[in-house]
Amino acid sequence: MQDEKINFETIYNKLNFNEDAKANIKKAYLFACSEYKGKKRRSGADYITHPLNVANILIDLNVDETTIIASLLHDVLDYGEVSTPELLKEKFGEEVATIVCNISKINKLELTDETENSIIYLRKVLVGLSEDPRVLFIKLADRLHNLRTSFALSEETKKKTAKETMDVLVPIAHRLGINSIKSELENICLQILKPNVYNDILERLNNTVQELNDNLTKMKEELSNLLIENDINYEIKGRVKSIYSIYNKLSKGRSWDSIYDILALRIFVKTEAECYTVIGLIHSKYRPVPKRFKDYIANPKENMYQSLHTTVFGDDGKFYEIQVRTYEMDEIAEKGLASHWSYKENGVKKVQAVMEQKLEMFRNIIESADEENDLSFAKTMNNNFFGELIYVYTPKGDVIELPENATPIDFAYRIHSHIGDTTVGAIVNDNIVPLSYKLQNNDVVKIITNKEAVPSNDWLSFVKTEQAKSKIKAYFSKKDREDYISKGKSILEKEIRRRKLSINDILSEVKLNKILKDLKLNNLEELYLSIGSLRYTAGYIISLTTEDKQSLDDILIEKIKPKAINNKECNDIIIDGNTNILYTLAKCCRPIKGDEIIGFITKGEGIKVHKKDCPNIRNSKERIIDISWNEKANNTYYANLNILVNRNNFLADLIALATKEKIIITELKNKDTDNGIICELLIKVNNKDELDRFKSKVNKFKNVKVME
Repeated sequence: MQDEKINFETIYNKLNFNEDAKANIKKAYLFACSEYKGKKRRSGADYITHPLNVANILIDLNVDETTIIASLLHDVLDYGEVSTPELLKEKFGEEVATIVCNISKINKLELTDETENSIIYLRKVLVGLSEDPRVLFIKLADRLHNLRTSFALSEETKKKTAKETMDVLVPIAHRLGINSIKSELENICLQILKPNVYNDILERLNNTVQELNDNLTKMKEELSNLLIENDINYEIKGRVKSIYSIYNKLSKGRSWDSIYDILALRIFVKTEAECYTVIGLIHSKYRPVPKRFKDYIANPKENMYQSLHTTVFGDDGKFYEIQVRTYEMDEIAEKGLASHWSYKENGVKKVQAVMEQKLEMFRNIIESADEENDLSFAKTMNNNFFGELIYVYTPKGDVIELPENATPIDFAYRIHSHIGDTTVGAIVNDNIVPLSYKLQNNDVVKIITNKEAVPSNDWLSFVKTEQAKSKIKAYFSKKDREDYISKGKSILEKEIRRRKLSINDILSEVKLNKILKDLKLNNLEELYLSIGSLRYTAGYIISLTTEDKQSLDDILIEKIKPKAINNKECNDIIIDGNTNILYTLAKCCRPIKGDEIIGFITKGEGIKVHKKDCPNIRNSKERIIDISWNEKANNTYYANLNILVNRNNFLADLIALATKEKIIITELKNKDTDNGIICELLIKVNNKDELDRFKSKVNKFKNVKVME
């Protein structure tokens, strides 16, 4: 633990920014020098050496220009001569001023006692004050340098600082995935708090870390030669397991001889297949330690961590733990998804869970933010992280922190993405509520799931958290694209065959290139996607390859002329013998498969499908067209259902019945009337028979009646 010799020139040469950014950083350095002029640290060094070292630590994390500037200025409000928030804002902008102000607030905090409540409170306040994640990055680097130079502090101050670091900052560094800082903080704190244990472990590591590093270097060379001989493109890194990590395992009852990963190497390759090839080559040269091979690629951990692990006997008789992963897998692991501090720490589980979710919101918001749109990012941060928060509970009493106006869907995705994906209903405080219900403080929320259920696009209109939005969008983005591409390919090929044309001719290289150029598409897959999503009709695509090119309007008019109706495998609706015309199901009457239906020609929206007895088209005579259900289609439909209830405990019975019958309840509202409570449901069903069967079973409940 000693001060790192560094000057601004060293930092300046490491900067990977444009000249304007470098000039701004130099301006901040010169301002800091004037503010700290004449001031010394307890070690006797000029005070400016501290912000310089903090900036140097952060440069190695590849942070942005603003973070470097703020790190150079992070103490000026506390130790500077003339600095004020207003002056910082004037000279360096609002972002820098806000970050420095929040660091100043954090620096005024300290543990009031050594109880878990005090620790958790401080941890919550730390994150709560961090209006920008860069505040935490700077605070961590600040503490790391202070601990590196803690030799100048009294033993009491050193131990108090180390205790606070282990209880508060290390868990945050761990959760944010800043593993390099976390590991060094742990080692320094162990050396301060338990010097005898630290020195004993250090001595047992064959007396010198340098010797172990020499062993690693030799093993790296041997592995490199092995991979080069087999034409594998790779990158390899080696490390000696940290003293704190060894202490942690020993403190859990592990014997020294059972710690096999003191010497560790990590190999990066481009593809998953190469991961297995590399492991095979290693096992062919070095004898693996029995039962130490773990395949986290085929069987990922729940936190998405993927890697291959093995331990082998080196030629020098030492154990070497080797991890093999792709660069993408390493990126996921290094972002913190491979570990969660909440299950590694003791203490108050519920409050730790709240902190876990707060930091999870941090990560989700940062990753989902549009880097091109600062206003959008700021709005998302304010709404999801720094706005009003509510605290709700699982039936087991676990605390879940959510932004104000969050819904049961947000709650479900906060628990687990699979629970969110399969949600079919929610019970809040023993009452069934719509999935769009706005949760309140202290609500007890129970999520009803069905393993065969899937997310609904409608959820995007009311979910609050970026986590839920991103999960729902990801599901539909992948599913819709695959479905549309498959559907589009089938539609185009069937239309080509119907016209007795050649698929190879229509999709020849010359004609395909013409189609792609005309429509400004990149490849055949995008063409199928545009047909499957009903952006273009198959007939229009074919017309682009012939001389008699038609307009989209001409094709639609042609298609809705009376023709013989033939069942087609495509959309749910057959319109004059075709299944690839744009249509929508009317929300006023919500037709479902099995209902008698009629088509209404709209301007610009294709065909609107109504029930034949729908009052909205009862008197319409023009723009009406005969349509029918496609019996081969298999989709779900929305249906309204009103139920008059005069009994208690009906909601739980209704949810149980719906789950058993595979009926998805998407919304529910309760309305008090003189005759009883009317439950207004919006449900998803496959067809009219399924709806009628569900109604019949609901009617069998005592004091319950389905209203027609």
